[in-house]
Amino acid sequence: MDVHKIIQDLRDELNQHNYNYYVLDNPTISDFEFDQKLKQLQELESQHPELFDENSPTQRVGGTITKNFQTVVHDYRMYSLDNSYSKEDLIDWENRIQKVLGNVPLQYTCELKYDGASISITYENGKLKRAVTRGDGFQGDDVTNNIKTIKSIPLQLKGYFPQRFDIRGEIILPFEGFEKMNQELIEIGETPYSNPRNTASGSLKLQDSSEVAKRPLECLLYFIVGNNLNIKTQFEGLEAARKWGFKVPKEAKLANSLTEVFDYINYWDEHRHNLPYETDGVVIKVNSFQHQDELGYTAKSPRWAIAYKFKAEQVSTKLNSISYQVGRTGSITPVANLEPVQLAGTIVKRASLHNADQIEKLDIRIGDTVFVEKGGEIIPKIIGVDFSKRNAASEPTVYINHCPECQAELVRNEGEANHYCPNFYGCPPQIIGRIQHFITRKAMDIEGLGGETVALLYNNGLVKDYADLYELTVDQILPLERMAQKSAENLVNGVQKSKEVPFERVLYAVGIRYVGETVAKKLAKHYKSIDAIRKASLMDLILVDEIGEKIAQSVIEFFDNPENVRIIERLKQYGVQMELVEVHNPNATDKLIGKTFVVSGVFEKFSRDDLKKAIEDNGGKVGSSISTKTDYVLAGENMGPAKLEKANQLKIPIISEEDFLTMIST
Repeated sequence: MDVHKIIQDLRDELNQHNYNYYVLDNPTISDFEFDQKLKQLQELESQHPELFDENSPTQRVGGTITKNFQTVVHDYRMYSLDNSYSKEDLIDWENRIQKVLGNVPLQYTCELKYDGASISITYENGKLKRAVTRGDGFQGDDVTNNIKTIKSIPLQLKGYFPQRFDIRGEIILPFEGFEKMNQELIEIGETPYSNPRNTASGSLKLQDSSEVAKRPLECLLYFIVGNNLNIKTQFEGLEAARKWGFKVPKEAKLANSLTEVFDYINYWDEHRHNLPYETDGVVIKVNSFQHQDELGYTAKSPRWAIAYKFKAEQVSTKLNSISYQVGRTGSITPVANLEPVQLAGTIVKRASLHNADQIEKLDIRIGDTVFVEKGGEIIPKIIGVDFSKRNAASEPTVYINHCPECQAELVRNEGEANHYCPNFYGCPPQIIGRIQHFITRKAMDIEGLGGETVALLYNNGLVKDYADLYELTVDQILPLERMAQKSAENLVNGVQKSKEVPFERVLYAVGIRYVGETVAKKLAKHYKSIDAIRKASLMDLILVDEIGEKIAQSVIEFFDNPENVRIIERLKQYGVQMELVEVHNPNATDKLIGKTFVVSGVFEKFSRDDLKKAIEDNGGKVGSSISTKTDYVLAGENMGPAKLEKANQLKIPIISEEDFLTMIST
């Protein structure tokens, strides 16, 4: 008897039954028969541990405990999508696309935008290798053990597939399963979950995978990314994923014009409430992968895709009071405290009022009945007042003129909507906010230290700025509320480990106004050290690629403040990275120094990313669009006609892949 063959046959059969039931919704055996076969496989595997397979159907039941979810860098960044709220927004988007591509015929793939938790799953040789949450787009948490319990996700692919690729999807909780979970909680006297999306997202971070296995989660897949995929379009990718065994929504449709896109939007805006899942809009993607390559990305989003958000749900409720929050930059945000009301699946108690101008424009007063909606279905906001219900004795809202935390007189700069507290180093929420920003994942990523603990450290006099974190000891932390020996040690160790964080993230972490992640990377790459940035003049900074006067002025003001300089010097003394550590490339040269290239088309020997890296490795610069500053256009097959026309107009040399290789090898 060939035990290995029996086990493998059982695994294949159970995988097929899972696929039939959870993907095709067409079971061919009863639940009892399935359970009997699964039990038989479990017994055989326990008798033959040498034949263990992490992707066996028996592993879906969970049981693995994950105390700390490891942070993993995505092989391919997970971008967010630009949102649109009108047909006019979509027309503007198409015009921008055609300006780049040159009025070529376009097809679009239309897909419903499911409201769940984003996931990126890596497959290698047809087997599920790992699953990572979106995180900040650059890195996320490894939740592989939990993802394996979701039965609509194949552990072993079918047919012919690329050797390695990532597939992106949304982990969702169908309404039926969500309601059943809540009914069970109500029956035992527990508080029900607020909405399917948050419940699905929270499920991914449960420590016990057997608990995840009990939840009726599903995964809807929508995008494949990788090298040598042999797939030419988004729609073709969806069809291929379906054949490999993934659950790909059948609602996706190919559109040959924006008119057809609008038809799709109109249909689903009316029929979306008949779906078994939450959906909050439609995602429109340029279908051709070649066109996607040509269009590229902004700092945050693909230019070739956009989300159309359905009109937000709206309710009315009473405004009980207005409070004022102080941000880390000193910006004052007025907040409406509302009579609790159900809105888009959650209980809303507070909403942003944005600034004094918005309050005056809407004439919002305490005691008013106000209309509330979720902007883009996420952040609640007040959009108007029901004046028919206003109390005749109500008084207009008078905006505060002193900081609610430190009582400093507020200032409002010309041309800015917000009021600010100028007490930069004496206002507690600003100090706490800056330290909280410093420790975030995108910044110093200090393990063992969260926002609440930062406030605890500040309120107990242990830190006055983020440099003080590097002097903390276990003995100082232990007496604090909810702090055990291990927690205190983890915090101190996390702070010390942050000294390894690269300079560009440190520059983002110190909290210079207007210096986000992208700007911090550009400044770090250009100046190489904090000292060089500090010495730069306003004009020097403005001349750096994509650094405008507003950002440059903010950098100058930051280093003009002696307190900031003192803190930076302390960070240096503690060993925090204040210089760019450039990885030495033995093949790097300066042959292309001072030259700017624009890459366009499809290439035979290299991917576009490989060519861009080769340009930078040899001292050149890669431009996103053709201009008078472009020295060469590196063109492959099917170069965009708009780029070709512009290159010819500006008399910019167009070189081939072979020309480029000759250029860097001679």
